[in-house]
Amino acid sequence: MDGDRTEAELIALAAAWAQAIVANDATRIADFVTDDWVLVSESGVSPGHEFLALVSSGELTHSAMAAVGDSRVRVWGDTAVITARITNTAHYRGRRFDADEWTTDVFVHRDGRWRCAVSHYSTAG
Repeated sequence: MDGDRTEAELIALAAAWAQAIVANDATRIADFVTDDWVLVSESGVSPGHEFLALVSSGELTHSAMAAVGDSRVRVWGDTAVITARITNTAHYRGRRFDADEWTTDVFVHRDGRWRCAVSHYSTAG
């Protein structure tokens, strides 16, 4: 894989994934992740299907998501890591949350496409 082209592909993929999250479209979001996708935060490890279920139910919505500065992309064969600072606005069960977070997403290249297997986030600052 061409390094610059792969990096650009992954940056575009991350932007499209963020758009799917802000659209609150669980089906579209699921297209960007592996079946065993997990989210890691200070509260532990959560199966991605729980996040998707919250979005599907409308209990969790996002109204904004933006990268702050440039993302760092590293590719090693069929594995890639994107590290970025992301701000977002979410509503969980009617309560608004504004977040400024460092995120690290681990992508794997399978069946001709990149999908996220692990998302880790922590509060910036």
